[in-house]
Amino acid sequence: MEAFLISTGIVALAEIGDKTQLLAFILAAKFRKPIPIALGILGATLFNHGFAGALGAWITSLLDPGTLRWILGVSFIAMAVWTLIPDKFDEDDAKLSRFGVLGATFVAFFLAEMGDKTQVATIALAAQYNTFVAVVAGTTLGMMIANVPAVLLGDRLANRLPVRLVHTIAAGIFAVLGFATLLGAGKSLGF
Repeated sequence: MEAFLISTGIVALAEIGDKTQLLAFILAAKFRKPIPIALGILGATLFNHGFAGALGAWITSLLDPGTLRWILGVSFIAMAVWTLIPDKFDEDDAKLSRFGVLGATFVAFFLAEMGDKTQVATIALAAQYNTFVAVVAGTTLGMMIANVPAVLLGDRLANRLPVRLVHTIAAGIFAVLGFATLLGAGKSLGF
């Protein structure tokens, strides 16, 4: 349960103001069809984070616990720094309308998530907790918590969120996870 809750919270916070949330705003304004957009986000996230979670679980089978602990600790600290760097959105991410609303959203979100901080976080969390389903379910729910309101409320929500504060909180959580891992908090998990 801890893996699910931490994965949900950290991704929901990290997504506020992220390029994929900006993409959700743009797709909502362009298509004005919230259900297919939300389903496209869900599908792309499950596919992307499923791959990332499997990669994280696989990594745990390759590395000894001591090495894994250091890699994960440093990775979480790097994620904290990365979370504080504002994203830049590429308008081309939203120009896929030939696939229909659902298809355009799926492709755009899948591509936008490749190498994004939440994908990297999913890899690290799956390796940290060694529980694929809980982490992927949590990171997917976190994505939906951050992006579905963006789809439903559009620009009205974007102008009211203290994005810098939310990113600072997410960065703090990543940093705490990193330092806790380096100090041996995962020993009960075999690290």
